[in-house]
Amino acid sequence: MEIAEIAAVPDEATVAALAALWERCGLTRPWNDPTADIRFAAAGPASTVLIGRVAGTVAASVMVGHDGHRGAVYYVAVDPAHGRKGHGRAIMAAAESWLAARGVPKLNLMVRPENAAVAAFYRALGYETEERLVLARRL
Repeated sequence: MEIAEIAAVPDEATVAALAALWERCGLTRPWNDPTADIRFAAAGPASTVLIGRVAGTVAASVMVGHDGHRGAVYYVAVDPAHGRKGHGRAIMAAAESWLAARGVPKLNLMVRPENAAVAAFYRALGYETEERLVLARRL
């Protein structure tokens, strides 16, 4: 799998392919516009979307960003047609490398409590549960 950073102004075909991948992987929610999220991350100085391609087709992705101290990942996806080939590990390693290259010392991520398989995937990569209360407010 070839991994590359999305362009600061991504082309419409790439945006559509990413949004479709996230939909297939069950990552989208009605209150989040994936195309707006893609464009926002691509344009930001502290965020991007990394894309994994197999034979020119989008097979994996991760949105990654940081606040200068902690990194975060969202929309970690592997196309079900390309599953069980190490692409999830590869796209996460690329996100970690992207953050490390910017001097970011820690990566935080959130997993929905009902998603035990995804939590197990991250644990297999060495991630540990840190007991925190996550608070949010829609603006």
